[in-house]
Amino acid sequence: MKKKPLFIVFEGIDGSGKSTQATLLFKKMREKGDQVHLTCEPTTGPIGSLIRNIFSGRIEGDHRTIAGLFVADRLDHLLNKTDGVIEKLNQGTHVISDRYCLSSYAYQGTHMPMDWVIQANSQATSLLKPDVHIYIDIDPKVSMERMSRSRSSAEMYETLENLNKVRDNYRIAIEKITPQEKVVILDGNKDPQDLADEIFALVGSL
Repeated sequence: MKKKPLFIVFEGIDGSGKSTQATLLFKKMREKGDQVHLTCEPTTGPIGSLIRNIFSGRIEGDHRTIAGLFVADRLDHLLNKTDGVIEKLNQGTHVISDRYCLSSYAYQGTHMPMDWVIQANSQATSLLKPDVHIYIDIDPKVSMERMSRSRSSAEMYETLENLNKVRDNYRIAIEKITPQEKVVILDGNKDPQDLADEIFALVGSL
């Protein structure tokens, strides 16, 4: 029997190492011979590019506007016929995404009621839920130190005060979805290669 392709999502505050781990998993699965697609949110499409321009301060955007743009970008991410997540899964390709709905619950949920954000994203979650959310947990002070070493400027949400709120929101959001969805919480302070090995073993068990 052909194995069902997996939809694997990495989550965490900025600087948690989730993007690094998503890339390491992608490379390891490719080396093993799996068909796998690596993607991210916000996407590189037109709506995602608009979000990135707001984050970088190039253009202005209200938090409600940003939340709505994420909903639109996410639906396009799922439904795009060229390289959308659902299209890739239907082709038998595993999909690894750097961020999905939990990010909206945690980040946009710091500026408006989280239940509103969850409801706004309900069309996306009714279309597709991840086989596993891999949440990499790290202290915001550590993440800020990491980002100060690797980035020349901070984006919209990248302040210690905001990341503390986002981390708290992740915990609340995870509690809300855990009865229906699989979430694995991992320690982002571990050596990156040890963490990558742990993640690869986890995905292999699925």
